[in-house]
Amino acid sequence: MTDWGICATVKATPDQVLAFVAHHLGLGASQVWLHFDDPDDLAFEAASGLAGVEATRCDEAYWTALMGRRPGKHQNRQSRNMQRVYAQTHLPWVAHIDVDEFLHPTHPIDRVLSALPQDQNLLRLPPYEALHDPAAPDDIFTSRYFRAALRGNADEAARARVFGIYAPLLPFGVLSHSAGKCFFRTGLSRFEPRLHGAFRAGARVAGGAFCPDIALLHFHAEDPIRWKDRLHFRLTKGAYQYNPPLQDWLSNASAPEIDQFYDAVQTASDDLLQRLRKETILRETHLHLRQQVETLLRKSAP
Repeated sequence: MTDWGICATVKATPDQVLAFVAHHLGLGASQVWLHFDDPDDLAFEAASGLAGVEATRCDEAYWTALMGRRPGKHQNRQSRNMQRVYAQTHLPWVAHIDVDEFLHPTHPIDRVLSALPQDQNLLRLPPYEALHDPAAPDDIFTSRYFRAALRGNADEAARARVFGIYAPLLPFGVLSHSAGKCFFRTGLSRFEPRLHGAFRAGARVAGGAFCPDIALLHFHAEDPIRWKDRLHFRLTKGAYQYNPPLQDWLSNASAPEIDQFYDAVQTASDDLLQRLRKETILRETHLHLRQQVETLLRKSAP
């Protein structure tokens, strides 16, 4: 058996944080490290007493002790938190993901990691973006349908078939990142984990192909209200600044145009689901997050 853990920098509601913890402990994680970007986050109290969880308030004292100052960009804070965990942990493998990302394996994760060659130092996890599912019952993060990325020139025709007039705005076939996230082998000298990969001795570590046995389910835009609330941040400081066509279009579109875009590319209509199935890029599953949280809290009760 190969032990593994999860590192995350979080800013979310208590039930979302508990869903993240319950799901990954349920998959067999030996440890979950939660770094609360807001040191006064109400979710800290909900998670800090749970077995298998190390909760850290990222306050001024934390950043001063770690590196002398708090990094200005949230991406840099995420990387620094991961690098701290990497330097301290004795677990053989650690994944670095976000609170709205959930591992979904087809085989036990410890077995997948155990089977890797000794010279493979990271394992890439393919992202599947959650669709808005109006018919699904509330489940904290709610969706039953997840769409894989469609990247590069080879998938240009498929993007046109799936997204129609909006295909030029989605050159990777997803709204958020298409690079996925990673498991990192620990104990390596001069190894520096990042958000979507790693460097060693200043050189980028070759990632290889995505792992077919562990998907990364990403609840990036499954809630239209939450998506709109975060839209300005994502256009100016988040993922959309790295996709200029999408950034420009959303920055200048009217509210009805944005609604039409979301309905067309992000809502799990029968028509969209049929198109995704034809391209074999649709994954369907129920995570039962509320049930997982109830089980976790019941086990943790004194």
